[in-house]
Amino acid sequence: MVELDQFKVTLNTYVEGLIEVRDSLELDRKEKRIEELEKDMEASSYWDNTEKSQAGMKELKVLKDDIEDYNELKNTFEEIETLIEMGYEENDESLIPEIDELLSQFINKLDGVRIRTLLSGEYDKDNAIVTLHAGAGGTEACDWVSMLYRMYSKWVDSKGFTQEVLDYLDGDEAGIKSITFQVNGENAFGYLKSEKGVHRLVRISPFNAAGKRQTSFASCDIMPDIEEDLGIEINEDDLRIDTYRSSGAGGQHINKTSSAIRITHIPTSVVVQCQNERSQHSNKDKAMQMLKAKLYLLKQQENADKISDIRGEVKEIGWGNQIRSYVMQPYTMVKDHRTNVESGNVDSVMNGNIDSFINGYLKWNSMNWNKED
Repeated sequence: MVELDQFKVTLNTYVEGLIEVRDSLELDRKEKRIEELEKDMEASSYWDNTEKSQAGMKELKVLKDDIEDYNELKNTFEEIETLIEMGYEENDESLIPEIDELLSQFINKLDGVRIRTLLSGEYDKDNAIVTLHAGAGGTEACDWVSMLYRMYSKWVDSKGFTQEVLDYLDGDEAGIKSITFQVNGENAFGYLKSEKGVHRLVRISPFNAAGKRQTSFASCDIMPDIEEDLGIEINEDDLRIDTYRSSGAGGQHINKTSSAIRITHIPTSVVVQCQNERSQHSNKDKAMQMLKAKLYLLKQQENADKISDIRGEVKEIGWGNQIRSYVMQPYTMVKDHRTNVESGNVDSVMNGNIDSFINGYLKWNSMNWNKED
């Protein structure tokens, strides 16, 4: 049967991909690590350190999930092979819908696991801190920031992640001038690092009385939320600490006291700020944690002379610097200028369906790293 021939050809094209995933997952190493962790957990003293035991349980789950994912892929592949052979032997067309469904599930699962194997950076597993800033475009740019924040919020919900706003500044007339929020979830930074850069919007602006098409820009900065002690010592004399009143949603203390904190590290010009916590002291602690993470990453990159890659390239938020364009008029198109991934369904993208862009970036980034090696 022609359908079975097509299924067999399609399945064979994924043999190499399945092998690549197996090798990328490093199953032998992970099985040994599982044995080590489970042996450690047999000791009653292991559970005395809550932080260590929780980290161990989390690591164990990730390791087992990876092995389970590969075994599921392998079993599905073999099941499809068996069904195709049965179809040939028995000339049974009734198997075609089942094979078609299983093959589709296998391909989707393989692609998802393959993308996850690309998340091997030191901080990819961590939570992410996202900062959006309005750039060129005035009120329209502030509205663009609010649209991007909504897009990322929808994506966060779709992943089952959570988020909390750390800092918020309203636009003068509408929208958001800047916002910093933390995304909590496995591999949040690994996924969202693809969004770092300038985002460009082209549309007929509702804020333009003449109804003309307008271009506006917003920048997106992504940092991992590194909780462990990084051993970074900061000289208090190198800091400028400003307090200001909180704005935006945040509870009864908002706008009543100057509890929000902005810290500037003078030697590097790195700025962090936080207003989400209930007290000035808590906001300062969170801001210092963010600052130490940024300085740690800067220090790591010194020898490679890539400081701007971590702290955010010092570029104008405007023409020529965008990583992605969102065009709503005169046609509809979202295009990533690094990977050439595009979508004609702007509404879907703005509703948080950005996985194709994230996955495209991870593949593109991996290929570029391999070329450099």
